[in-house]
Amino acid sequence: MDKGYTYKGVELGYSVVGQGDTIILLHGWGCDRTIWGDTVELLSSCYRVVAVDFAGFGLSSEPREVWGIEEYTCSIEALVKELGIERPTLIGHSFGGRVSLLYASRNDVARVVLADAAGVKPRRSWSYYRKVYTYKAMKHLLPILIGPTKAAMLLEQRRVSAASSDYNRATPMMRAILSKCVNEDLCHVMPAIKAPVLLFWGDKDTATPLADAHTMERLIPDAGLVVAVGAGHFAMIEQRELWHSTLRSFLKIE
Repeated sequence: MDKGYTYKGVELGYSVVGQGDTIILLHGWGCDRTIWGDTVELLSSCYRVVAVDFAGFGLSSEPREVWGIEEYTCSIEALVKELGIERPTLIGHSFGGRVSLLYASRNDVARVVLADAAGVKPRRSWSYYRKVYTYKAMKHLLPILIGPTKAAMLLEQRRVSAASSDYNRATPMMRAILSKCVNEDLCHVMPAIKAPVLLFWGDKDTATPLADAHTMERLIPDAGLVVAVGAGHFAMIEQRELWHSTLRSFLKIE
């Protein structure tokens, strides 16, 4: 059933299916709660499943200011309080993993499942920083050299060619939010997570590489890793049967 909750002027869309202890599903960047598909069907046989659209995605409105992981996590904490949920299980994919990590580090949770989760700040090459600082220099100098109109056209062409598809598809507000969130490292909160954590990862993931999973496994006190061989960043979809069997085992679903 589709529902809504207002957090600091932002409308958050979510759905609730099933009965029992609560599982909260948190999607990745550029997606919405519909990505969970038959995962909801599997889980709702034994659990109450709350699938949330993060602010700026799906049926949820955009934040009115530039949010980081803290603000996104606070919005989920507020929704949990509003629904009267105690000790939820969190399942987060990609960006949803970031929020799951921060939430679980400071709240009582039953379990956590991180699927190809973000949260380890990527190591940047020299070429990456060269591109970034070249773009910043162009942004400052081109309007002076060739005028603001032509400069804007050239800068937009360079941005489109260099930026990720997620960045290019986003609105100006969500671009600013993405830039802030992608550079936030959560390794420092991982040791504070006391609940059991399942890491489910595609070994071909290039967005959040398998090395990130090994870092999380090392830093989170009670974490175990399942590798989906041949899968990429959406291993839960690419290796559906393995994903379902792993969830059944970890969550004790008959």
